[in-house]
Amino acid sequence: MAVRDTLDDLFDLDGHDTSVGTELRAGLTTFLTMSYIVVVNPDILTATENGPPGGIALPGYTAGEVYQMIAVVTIVSSVVAMLVMAFYANRPFGLAPGLGLNAFFAITVVGIMGIPWQTALAAVVVEGILFIILTAVGAREYVIKLFPQPVKFAVGTGIGLFLAIIGLQAMGIVVDDPATLVTLGTVASDPVAILSVLGLFLTFILYAAGIRGAIIIGIVLTTLAGWGLTITGVVPSGVLAPESLPSAQYDITPLAGAFIQGFQNVEAFTFALVVVTFFFVDFFDTAGTLVGVGQAGGFLDEDGNFPDIDKPLMADAVGTTVGGMLGTSTVTTYVESATGVEAGGRTGLTALTVAGLFLASLVVVPLAAGIPQYASHIALVVVAVLLMRNVVDIEWDDFANAVPAALTIIVMPFTYSIAYGIAAGIISYPVVKAAQGEADDVLLGQWALAVAFVGYFVLRTNVLA
Repeated sequence: MAVRDTLDDLFDLDGHDTSVGTELRAGLTTFLTMSYIVVVNPDILTATENGPPGGIALPGYTAGEVYQMIAVVTIVSSVVAMLVMAFYANRPFGLAPGLGLNAFFAITVVGIMGIPWQTALAAVVVEGILFIILTAVGAREYVIKLFPQPVKFAVGTGIGLFLAIIGLQAMGIVVDDPATLVTLGTVASDPVAILSVLGLFLTFILYAAGIRGAIIIGIVLTTLAGWGLTITGVVPSGVLAPESLPSAQYDITPLAGAFIQGFQNVEAFTFALVVVTFFFVDFFDTAGTLVGVGQAGGFLDEDGNFPDIDKPLMADAVGTTVGGMLGTSTVTTYVESATGVEAGGRTGLTALTVAGLFLASLVVVPLAAGIPQYASHIALVVVAVLLMRNVVDIEWDDFANAVPAALTIIVMPFTYSIAYGIAAGIISYPVVKAAQGEADDVLLGQWALAVAFVGYFVLRTNVLA
């Protein structure tokens, strides 16, 4: 009884018309729907020989050991963010390193742009600190106005396509082609592609049936099938399952603090672009999630605003900063939190429950290294499908909205860069607006951003540079 009274005092359960049991069930529900990130985030951020370019590699450590380090960091950064969400914001939202920005970190920033992963972590830390400062001083409204509305609405869909092509490549469904750049893989004969397709559709079926934890269940069942086919000799070792599991690795000291080294030999403009991209996607993804999930939970006021939104935003900012310092990409609020809200979660006790379950998942970190990439990347394709719905918010009948939105969506997957997609949308917005005779609607800051991104593209793509 004393514990229940203490929790009621901490989280004002009676004031939110909820109970300890309801909050615990809501936390479990949210955890089941977002726990896939514990295996997917390290899979994306770890550099591998056969995977996409980029990622984190540590001399003297195998990819499996680095994977486990990042899994531990993923859990710790998520827990820190959710503790802030629980005790400072008192809101029922789960947080973890975000899908999309982890791919941008590993593949675009480290792999394609050639920026050291330590410098990429430094950019995450700077973005987090910037987020904390802007949230603390209440500058959220100006930041929201600075980025064109069609670009904000299009980013989610663009990231979805970006995640989709990464996931489909890992699953052997989309492969390189010298004539058309990409084409369909040998799905009918490649064991990886066959099992990936079956696992993907199994996950779709579970999700459509409303099964809690559909994504993580799909990943685990696909992994078990791969191991089963390997153990029984149906396929050779190393095709559907790793040839061996690495030893347990909980020591994260090689990653923690690596961001400090990243500040050496920084190219200012490129570094600024990476910071701005991290900040922009993180900020608006979190704000959009808070408003969307907040609406489902009845948290919005009569004007449709989220009261004291700066508090849950601060949880995101602190989690991002701590995550970058420890060795992972940007932390953000998860839309899967809606499942916990639908289950009755209304206070920070839900977030605290999710944090406790994340912490408990540390015991399975060594086993997580046995999940093959094709299985974990099922999550990317499922999330990509869910992100497609964002296009309905775009005013396609207005050319000044359609052009920047379309360019944002198109450029992201085709250039393998979230930053390039955002830049294309920002550049086109004031130009088309002015051509329509609506230059007065464009802020000076929007023109400045457009000019800056034009300069970046010139520097980045000039063969003489």
